[in-house]
Amino acid sequence: MNGENFALSEQIVSSSYIRQGSQARRSHEQLIRLLLEQGKCPEEGWSESTVELFLNELAVMDSNNFLGNCGVGEREGRVASSLVARRHYRLIHGIGRSGDIAAIQPKAAGSSLLNKLTNSVVLDILKLTGVRSVASCFVVPMATGMSLTLCFLTLRHRRPKARYIIWPRIDQKSCFKSMITAGFEPVVVENALEGDELRTDLEAVERKIEALGAENILCVHSTTSCFAPRVPDRIEELAAMCAKYNIPHIVNNAYGVQSSKCMHLIQQGARVGRIDAFVQSLDKNFMVPVGGAIIAGFEESFIQEISKMYPGRASASPSLDVLITLLTLGANGYKKLLAERKEIYSFLVQELKSLASAHGERLLHTPHNPISLAMSLDGLEAKSNGAVTQLGSMLFTRQVSGARVIPLGKEQTISGHTFRGFMSHSESYPCPYLNAASAVGITREDVTLCMKRLDKCLKTLKKNQNVTTPTSPVPPAGPEDPPLLYETELKIDQRCSRSFTLLLSAI
Repeated sequence: MNGENFALSEQIVSSSYIRQGSQARRSHEQLIRLLLEQGKCPEEGWSESTVELFLNELAVMDSNNFLGNCGVGEREGRVASSLVARRHYRLIHGIGRSGDIAAIQPKAAGSSLLNKLTNSVVLDILKLTGVRSVASCFVVPMATGMSLTLCFLTLRHRRPKARYIIWPRIDQKSCFKSMITAGFEPVVVENALEGDELRTDLEAVERKIEALGAENILCVHSTTSCFAPRVPDRIEELAAMCAKYNIPHIVNNAYGVQSSKCMHLIQQGARVGRIDAFVQSLDKNFMVPVGGAIIAGFEESFIQEISKMYPGRASASPSLDVLITLLTLGANGYKKLLAERKEIYSFLVQELKSLASAHGERLLHTPHNPISLAMSLDGLEAKSNGAVTQLGSMLFTRQVSGARVIPLGKEQTISGHTFRGFMSHSESYPCPYLNAASAVGITREDVTLCMKRLDKCLKTLKKNQNVTTPTSPVPPAGPEDPPLLYETELKIDQRCSRSFTLLLSAI
């Protein structure tokens, strides 16, 4: 209510009570005023009631919520289901206009304000997490792969003769397909094996540039966050190389916002060389539903150019989700989550190292990867050709999600290019292995339960030398394992093994 309505309320209820309610209302409004004034993530998180008050205030500014509105157009924010309307806080018009995803909509002042504030708050978070010189960013309602495609398509207008993208290999399909979809030819540069780590082969990258000609190269497409034993690319050196040859540089920072090391690499790359844009996922970094990404960069005009390349209006859902999340957490809440993630990474290192040692394996030494870890499976591979894949299916049926089991010698063809040793980021990595990661939101309980189930699976496989025999003895289900998954454990494992092999090919 406004001041006039509060004054009228005093004629109905005691003025002292109304003044108390008015003061409580002002405390909410003060938080909203600071957000509008500063455009930054609040230090302390807001209560749910403050967030909902703010969203409702935004919603009544959109034309579809005007009392007495008469819409005679084809896009009037009409929603058939009240459940859908409530799910979106009646912010129905989306963001942007037909020519620019960042443009203001005349029919939707509230949704437009939501969009601008979200981009401003997210920019503040990118600075807070380590990329202090970032100039501009915007939230786009597409996941990382399509957001990278949008960047490449924008660069096409700046470099119309270019047809190649130089790409230090990372075995993730969407990264590769983002270049194919944009109509370019990926030039895959194999990684160099240094100890257990797979690192950027800088000499090979430079040879490709010289062989193809800088003018024929659209950009270098590098990666920060990745599955061990691959580690983040040498971003600083690649940025310096791009500056030297005047080649654009796009960084896939998919889940790197949660890592101070990944963000530092981007900041340093921009300081010593060239980074045109870096792209990160919303769901992986901010624990919101899949469907959004942040495109950011150090030259505001180029980021605006990318936003104008997006055709038509767009869903406001990713912007709404991340704004609600950041207002609820506050800057301090998000920093606390990042600190906890880093602590649990150290805990995961200890637990996985201890488990590996107990089973005659070892934790691969990948100190340059701040999120993902890998444990060798040499002993398992020696027991049976199918044992490694069998382990993957056993973990999957025991509800261990996110652990990736990588066998040797897998081949995968994507858009006509055959990757040997697919999923291992190398044509011939020395050993099969298992991945686990400490990502934002993980708990110590997640790690402890995963280790128990992994230990049990490895013991089961050791006990049954021939893993293809479904009649081998099976340990009884423990309290941490769902009983329904243990009818005859290995029989189920065999049934899932083939399905898991198909799942591996789809990753």
